[in-house]
Amino acid sequence: MLIYCKIKTAPVLPAPERSTSEDVHIFYVQEYCIIFGQPSQAEPLFLLAVIFISKEERKMIFMATAKKLPSGSWRIQVFSHYEPVKDDNGKPVIDPQTGNPKQKRIYESFTCDDPSVRGRRKVERMAAEWTTNKERVSRADYTVKEAMEAYIEAKSNILSPTTLRGYETLIRNAYPELLQIRIRKITAADIQSWANRYSLNHSAKTVSNAHGFLSAVLSTFEPSLNLNTKLPEKQRKDLYVPSDSDIKKLLESIQGTEMEKAVLLSAFGTLRRGEICALTDKDISGNTITVSKSVVRSNKGGMVTKSPKTLSSNRTVEYPKFVIDKFKGIEGPLVRMHPEDISKNFGKALQKAGLPHFRFHDLRHYSASIMHAIGIPDQYIMARGGWKTDNVLKAVYRNVITDEQVKFTNKLNEHFADLCNTPCNTKHKVG
Repeated sequence: MLIYCKIKTAPVLPAPERSTSEDVHIFYVQEYCIIFGQPSQAEPLFLLAVIFISKEERKMIFMATAKKLPSGSWRIQVFSHYEPVKDDNGKPVIDPQTGNPKQKRIYESFTCDDPSVRGRRKVERMAAEWTTNKERVSRADYTVKEAMEAYIEAKSNILSPTTLRGYETLIRNAYPELLQIRIRKITAADIQSWANRYSLNHSAKTVSNAHGFLSAVLSTFEPSLNLNTKLPEKQRKDLYVPSDSDIKKLLESIQGTEMEKAVLLSAFGTLRRGEICALTDKDISGNTITVSKSVVRSNKGGMVTKSPKTLSSNRTVEYPKFVIDKFKGIEGPLVRMHPEDISKNFGKALQKAGLPHFRFHDLRHYSASIMHAIGIPDQYIMARGGWKTDNVLKAVYRNVITDEQVKFTNKLNEHFADLCNTPCNTKHKVG
């Protein structure tokens, strides 16, 4: 959105960079305030200043008015950066008042030999363009690795530890041929070549995730680069969804263990393993358990407790009484395991029970699918499982459990047989 206003006097600028008293036009474009001068209605606009304003930083960049030299040329000096002041031995000079190293201001100089007003405007425009592009140019000089690290640092207080750890893993392993290329020199062809190679031994989902991170970094530091990378098509996975008989057999095999508690919380309440590990006795009220936190591995090592995966993951789940009874008398954590222990020990529990391998997370598939199979509305399934939208529910969790599919197939075929008054020969015994 562009907001425009015109004022008769210049805005108050810090001395000695105060503007002249000509008419000033101010444009606000997103986080930038762009100031143009116009001596008269008959004259064209020329750029005076660009102000970058954000919540985290208040950085103002102003153009000083060009000065006429004795030769008749126009010159303008624009602040570029600070450099440390050093003594004759090359050591930093310390300011006795502050105790900090002294720094000197370094300026970039622009000149124009045209002595007319047009020459003054030209040199001021040159300086303005250099100033507004200074930060972008310095960022474009990053290597891909430096840009990725800068992106992670900028997002460190926003992204989850799990996401940050995933990004750092990608930097170490996914882009060996790209990391040392300068951002300003990288091309869409380089990205496509990387995607082709990376696709040879990685799944379509992994390639998509790695490309998504790379694309986000490039759009931040080199937005002029347009990517239209052709990625491998994602293949739909045939997930194994445990049946009622699987869950019953598993629970009988792990009765009285910490794993039993974890399975009950996930299979009958759709809790994720990190949510389970964050629960304490304080989260139980009657037959309900409140989910408001999750345990994940930090990108700096070790486990940390954070807010759940999404805002909708904050929820209260009502359990059958026999599940709540398993936690009576417990003080502190309800399940004394961390998420990685759950996954590791779950595989051993499946082997002991003689069941086919599936993930602990697939217990959520079971819970959502059985709710759908018995006719529970999607809105309730989403609320109980902490899903923000039904996209995931439709794509992954609305799997048909084999036993339930047989029951519904039998019911459907019996209906058609009754309709035609013909014996039904397709009925299968269940269980």
